[in-house]
Amino acid sequence: MTSSDSNDKGRNPDSGNWMLRTWAMLIKELIQLKRDRVSFAMIVMLPVMQLLLFGYAINTQPRNLPTAVLLQEDSDLARSFLKAMENTAYFKFTRTVSTVAEFDDLFQSGKVLFGVEIPRGFERAVRRGDRPALLVAADATDPVATGTALGALGQLAQTALAHDRVAGDPPVQPFEIRTHARYNPAAASRLNIVPGLVGTILTMTMLIFTALSVTREIERGTMESLLSMPITPVEVMLGKIIPYVLVGFLQATLIVGIGLLLFGVPIYGSLALLALLSTLFIAANLAIGYTFSTIAQNQLQAMQMSMMFFLPNILLSGFMFPFAGMPVWAQWIGEALPLTHFIRIVRAIMLKGSTLENLQYDGLALFGLVLVAMTIAVTRFRRTLD
Repeated sequence: MTSSDSNDKGRNPDSGNWMLRTWAMLIKELIQLKRDRVSFAMIVMLPVMQLLLFGYAINTQPRNLPTAVLLQEDSDLARSFLKAMENTAYFKFTRTVSTVAEFDDLFQSGKVLFGVEIPRGFERAVRRGDRPALLVAADATDPVATGTALGALGQLAQTALAHDRVAGDPPVQPFEIRTHARYNPAAASRLNIVPGLVGTILTMTMLIFTALSVTREIERGTMESLLSMPITPVEVMLGKIIPYVLVGFLQATLIVGIGLLLFGVPIYGSLALLALLSTLFIAANLAIGYTFSTIAQNQLQAMQMSMMFFLPNILLSGFMFPFAGMPVWAQWIGEALPLTHFIRIVRAIMLKGSTLENLQYDGLALFGLVLVAMTIAVTRFRRTLD
């Protein structure tokens, strides 16, 4: 036997035992997976979460959309028309206003998606056969949410109001329904998508950047040096977060600039207000990512946690699917996510020219989320040090 044959035999173990060796390797991997609880939880939770969200929460034909009414005439015919609108299940009357200015304020703040104006003398004009006009205004910044509902209006005048018509009336539509799609009359999807991308891209990058921050220090063995420095946990957190705030501003500027120059997305509101509220949004995501980095034992777990958090942000924030079409429990979860409030803010500022007064609710919600996330992050980092 030559030395070459001997070496080949050493490198190629007995092929008859390959199943046993493979089985041992398989058992080893399963034991490691069992010990890695975070990865194991992700394997179970991710498909369950996707199934529940797509099965129960996502609805591309939203119903019960919030609607305001300006009722200048309280007649039987007007009430019948409003009832017919509600019976379509697309509209839900949540506000009654008395002036057009109140209408505008509700649209600017995003509290309603539709507004119906019943003009004075409406029923009398119908009885005379004058075919008066009704105005139905829609917030078209989310054309998916409003498009189907507007299409359902066409049959209302002929069918739902048949019992209110006078005997002998000619079979013509008794009044005209004029629809006005505000802010995005052409229903251009880019006007809806590009502002939303500002929030989704910032969420993804800010989470991942900071989620890896502490785990990277531990894996590189530099955490001991960091701990030996005369610096508090808050100072460490701020030192790691603030550079990424600047990165977030750079990303937001790039996306908004490209949206403006290449896709023609307008900016009707204040850039200073957008920058202020963007700071809150970036800080909230950085604090959440920092919390993940204090929980995860390595960078892989930190990345998995980030993706686990990113998924409901995409599905429940109103970026891909209409927020108003989701069930109430899904809307409550969505309200707890920073991206939900930021998407409303960025669309309102860019497309509607909304002011801070119009965006009080979403601004305060973001501020509250920042406080909660930073408190958890600092508390978790102190425990990590212990």
